[in-house]
Amino acid sequence: MIAGQDVSTVTSPLPRGVRRALDAMRANIGHAWRLTELAATAGVSGRTLQRQFLTFVGKTPRTVLREIGLECARRDLLQGTPGVKIMDVALRCGFPHFGRFSIAYRRRYGETPSQTLKRQEILTDALGATPSLYVPARDRPAVAFGPIEAAAENLAVAADIADDLVTALTRAGIAVATRSVAARYHLGGAIRGSGAQMHLTIRLIDTETGGQLWAHRADGVLRDDTTTTEHLAARIAAALQPCLRLAEIDRALRKPATGLGAQDLALRAMPGVLSLDAIGNARALELLERAMDQEPNHPLATALAAWAHVQRVVYHFTHAPQQERARSLELAHRARGLGADATVLAILGNALSLLNAFDTADLVTRKALAMDGGSAWAWSRGGWIDVYKGDPQSAIERFKIALDLAPHDPLAFNSMVGIGCALFIAGQYAEGAQWQERALAEHPSASWVHRTLCPAYVLAGQAPQASRSLGALRQHYPDLTVSEVQRGMPPLPPSQCELVVGALQEAGLPA
Repeated sequence: MIAGQDVSTVTSPLPRGVRRALDAMRANIGHAWRLTELAATAGVSGRTLQRQFLTFVGKTPRTVLREIGLECARRDLLQGTPGVKIMDVALRCGFPHFGRFSIAYRRRYGETPSQTLKRQEILTDALGATPSLYVPARDRPAVAFGPIEAAAENLAVAADIADDLVTALTRAGIAVATRSVAARYHLGGAIRGSGAQMHLTIRLIDTETGGQLWAHRADGVLRDDTTTTEHLAARIAAALQPCLRLAEIDRALRKPATGLGAQDLALRAMPGVLSLDAIGNARALELLERAMDQEPNHPLATALAAWAHVQRVVYHFTHAPQQERARSLELAHRARGLGADATVLAILGNALSLLNAFDTADLVTRKALAMDGGSAWAWSRGGWIDVYKGDPQSAIERFKIALDLAPHDPLAFNSMVGIGCALFIAGQYAEGAQWQERALAEHPSASWVHRTLCPAYVLAGQAPQASRSLGALRQHYPDLTVSEVQRGMPPLPPSQCELVVGALQEAGLPA
């Protein structure tokens, strides 16, 4: 049985009748399917189809149909197409009753459809406001991109999307080449289908290995409309970046250990910095010191090192916090004077905010978003700055934008932690604990999360969970005391720090 599996990914092993029914549901999402219709399409009796769904999918056909409709609505709302109306989305996805749709949507995704759409409007405005800023060409990966394949009647739309995509990629700091021989990667696109089934597919190919690295599909947004094509191109460029960054890291890791340049060493170090754990941090700093020995003013290596050193303070990786903080501050000041792209600026914003330089961190993060409105890292760091300033509502919006842009990014879990901390500040302790638990499920080695998870459980009145969380914290930090937590705690508002400290004391952490 495949109970609990996302219906959009259920493919096999399934009986032929179930596969036919699922295909029919997906092809006609807005249709009010009856069991008898589905059974006729599947070529089996209604009772047989019902039994097969329960056995192999773990759900009734009616439940699966509703989930497919919700997934369709979620995709449509996350695309944030200008002018979209929630009622139209609901009807298109098979929900004629708006109130019931809103309830089902919130139950599944933890927010209302209007909240999802509002967040996408904020992102759309940011993407549309991105100016044509100069982005340093240094170490930028080159992507070859040619015409988008399309039938004759769609060639004009395909050309518009291609032009807008080149602009969006360039704004995002990606060098676009016209010939594959000059590029590490090839980006290809095609418009397929017709009418309501027409869709755009974009694929990223590694020119060295020929392997497909990434794919993106956009449904129902292909219109001869300038605003729509610009918006679509900006979203594709934003979605591409995390994959391209991981591909560059993988490329650096595949190179022989001898003769690595500063950029290769910095890329090799990045996963360790992003891990936010002690072992990864230590390995990363070794690589970053080698990179800076080669090029003392290498922007990426310098910014990563600044962040890595202050991590050692905040996450209790060191017994010399003052020295680590001083080194981080020195590197952060150096990095500010170097030419940088949006990624480097977002990393620098991480370091500066943890160093309590909120105004400078905010300035740097805003500059990153001005360069690239689709930078998930910059949106996430903006969320943390809002947390530190005591603005939980704005923080949650920013964190969720980051998660929408890059749900599988290595730092996505940190946005979940951020949402948990924002909810803590808002006094929603139980919900905040749930988000931090989600973060730990994504990244179990981030045991420092228990510093705020345990207090959330204490303040929510959930003593057993608080005790379990404190036990996990002390297992990984056996000598940790309340005083050390205070010294290393991220710069939360003073009143919230007092709540955290008091709750940890109540839970039993030694003073």
